[in-house]
Amino acid sequence: MDRGGVRWKSRDAATIADADPMSKIIYQLQSSLEQSQTCGLLSGSAVLIQAGSDLTKLLNRACFGRPIITAPPTSSCSLKGMKYKLGEQQSTDLQWFQLGMEEAFYLSYSLNCLSICCSTREGRQNLNPEEIWRHMKEKQKMFLQHYKAYSHLRAKNWVVRSGLQYGADFVAYRHHPALVHSEYAVIISSESDVRQARLTTWSDWQSTLRLSGSVAKTLLVLSIVPRGNKIEETSPTCLDDYDVEEFEIRRWMAEKHREDPQLGKDKT
Repeated sequence: MDRGGVRWKSRDAATIADADPMSKIIYQLQSSLEQSQTCGLLSGSAVLIQAGSDLTKLLNRACFGRPIITAPPTSSCSLKGMKYKLGEQQSTDLQWFQLGMEEAFYLSYSLNCLSICCSTREGRQNLNPEEIWRHMKEKQKMFLQHYKAYSHLRAKNWVVRSGLQYGADFVAYRHHPALVHSEYAVIISSESDVRQARLTTWSDWQSTLRLSGSVAKTLLVLSIVPRGNKIEETSPTCLDDYDVEEFEIRRWMAEKHREDPQLGKDKT
């Protein structure tokens, strides 16, 4: 993927990004989560974590999750009431973060720096990767494909956020969204599940390309291709049995590619 579509938000944004690369920020976040032994609480289709001031800054810089505004600790509806189940001591500087399933599983499985637990009557119960995997696949039919695409881009140090408002699965940023606009609108294509297929007709392609172009983004199609005919998907280890193929799609503009009539006149 080239740098042709990068649009920085200020003159010095590129310099700031180069001085603080995303790979360095992710490493700092990984180290902080490991040292703090942070445990996330599985809640439906999200994972909730409590973060101190330093971890909050790293989560924001790395673009993982979103902060949640909670009621005061004394409120009966406050998320602070979960502090006992998460094994956290009460602190006024703790911030709740909500992680999406792809984000939480990337930190837990790919980076191995976040434990995930569920709340039971007996208290907190830590979940192993297979249990987390089964839960997330039940909550989202295309979780395998979405996670494979998400982890593929994150591993290349792209910042990946939801693309729902642009009619895409994800949008990809070269660095923090405060510094740069998203470059790619990402569509996930799966060869293993034709029922979930997108962009199956020319009208689908045209409308998607026009929408991506209208918001100054390049369409990036990530095709999740299985290496075999029958793959057992009961464990996250099956992710190794899939490849990701990248297709950068651009509209062909006739007026930009035709020969300049003046060139012919100059030769005569």
